Amino acid sequence: MIANDGSHSLLTLAIGLATVVVFMGVCMAISVRVQKLTVVDTAWPLGFVLVAVVSVFVTNAGDGMPAPQLLLLVLVTLWGLRLAAHLYHRNSGKDEDPRYAELAEADGRSFAQVALTRVFLPQGIAMFLVATPVMVGMNNLGVVGWLGWLGVVVWAVGLFFEAVGDWQLAQFKKDPDNKGKIMDQGLWRYTRHPNYFGDACVWAGIWLVAASSWAGVATVVSPIAMTIFLTKVTGAANNEKGMRKSKPGYDDYVRRTSGFIPLPPKKA
Repeated sequence: MIANDGSHSLLTLAIGLATVVVFMGVCMAISVRVQKLTVVDTAWPLGFVLVAVVSVFVTNAGDGMPAPQLLLLVLVTLWGLRLAAHLYHRNSGKDEDPRYAELAEADGRSFAQVALTRVFLPQGIAMFLVATPVMVGMNNLGVVGWLGWLGVVVWAVGLFFEAVGDWQLAQFKKDPDNKGKIMDQGLWRYTRHPNYFGDACVWAGIWLVAASSWAGVATVVSPIAMTIFLTKVTGAANNEKGMRKSKPGYDDYVRRTSGFIPLPPKKA
């Protein structure tokens, strides 16, 4: 295990929390102004990049950037910017996502109240929890060991599934002949949610990089929380609820295709 200044990690967490609060507050103000909750989709990955950059300034004493710090900054930035660009392109010029529209209509309160209590506050809390390995890991000193490089491999597998899965789905939707059909090709043949599986791997990999110190090990809440969010809360569960309503034959796709971890499809 490499060294980590525990007291400095607490300072980084405190400043990281303030960063999340300010960032999500600004994004909520934009959301209320344009009357679209979908703003939070693009804000989500950009928030992690901002936390990583702020954490670098907090932890860097001007004596050069330690290897673990540089590695975490690169991993988070590559993941965050790619996902933000994808989500912005997907949502740009379109109406409110049906899931958010249904949420706003069913709640019965003002748009601003729904934005705060149902979207930006819970996602801000989730962002802080998931980003803990980034903030704590920025205080790791020394070289990147075998555990850190294992984390890079897991991160790379995750980025592959997430990026390729998103690209394959976008190409599928471009074909007008596929309207109303179920995407069950490419990576989507082996898991119903390659992008969510990839996201979980990305954050498991980032945690492994931070786990080179005991303080980093304690941030295991990050990959656990992310996986729960993706499978049980805002990710797969919410997505499949809408898919069952809009896609005939989706139940058959569910029966033959793994819900999360990529596996060979079952015979019909």
